[in-house]
Amino acid sequence: MPNTTDSLDDKTSRPAIRAYLGGSFDPVHQGHVQMAMYVYERLLPIAAQQQRDLHVSLLPNSRSPFKQKSTDPHHRLAMLKLATLETPIQIDELELWQTPPVYTIDSVRTLRERYPRDSLIFIIGMDSALSLPHWKEGLALTNHVNLWIFSRSHVSRIFDKDDADKDDVDNDILPDPDNMPNTDTIQAKLPVPLQSLVVGTPTELVTPITKALATNTGLKSTHQGHIYIDARPVAAVSSTQIREQLQSVQDRLNIMQAADRQMTSIPPINDIMSHTAINPLPKWLNSAVYHYIIAHQLYSAAQFR
Repeated sequence: MPNTTDSLDDKTSRPAIRAYLGGSFDPVHQGHVQMAMYVYERLLPIAAQQQRDLHVSLLPNSRSPFKQKSTDPHHRLAMLKLATLETPIQIDELELWQTPPVYTIDSVRTLRERYPRDSLIFIIGMDSALSLPHWKEGLALTNHVNLWIFSRSHVSRIFDKDDADKDDVDNDILPDPDNMPNTDTIQAKLPVPLQSLVVGTPTELVTPITKALATNTGLKSTHQGHIYIDARPVAAVSSTQIREQLQSVQDRLNIMQAADRQMTSIPPINDIMSHTAINPLPKWLNSAVYHYIIAHQLYSAAQFR
């Protein structure tokens, strides 16, 4: 199935800035969207100054090579559309309909071939950056794209039971910049081959690619991809943790509802869930995404038996 957002012919268009946040998005949560929006907002004035188009896209995969299964891609795509409905964030379906496993290195090569003159940025968390040596050709990603790495340091894991009584359990998705970790410290944790590629500002990721470069394969030998470390930490919530919470909610909802109950009469989200001190789902799930999950009975315990 063709991609619906980035399928325009690049041969006659002016160079653009394109950033991608990949993942299973199973389900998509507010942390995903806010991370993409933060990148968009940082890049927008740079794109305007350089008179270039800006595209920031979520890149859902068919199934991660590190997972045994994922929710049906039609459901994940529908939830992504709901989550990004009132945002400038796009959805690129490049990986979604491919036969798994699909590897990031193959995707970035495809993107570089598709957009040879554009500045390409792949957004990842520090946990992923540290594991790049274990990815298929993970250290070669910068031969084709630049990396924007978010730190996950010093942020509570919101769903951890051991943290339930801590005051910082409700930290913002993008916490106070005054509490940022030192960038040099983060850089030193990267795989050694990548440490020399780190730059100080996002602007250095989007230097327009010359016409001569467009004739070469990827970025290697002409313009080595750069890495920007965004020291503003993002909360370490995960889709896995949300799925666990949803299983409990879905099972309770099944008990509450009569067999012939219509979806139009489903109680509001806060009426379905218990009013406890730790009630993360309204914070981490777009309400339309939540109701889609309930309507299609996704993530119930029975689904994973």
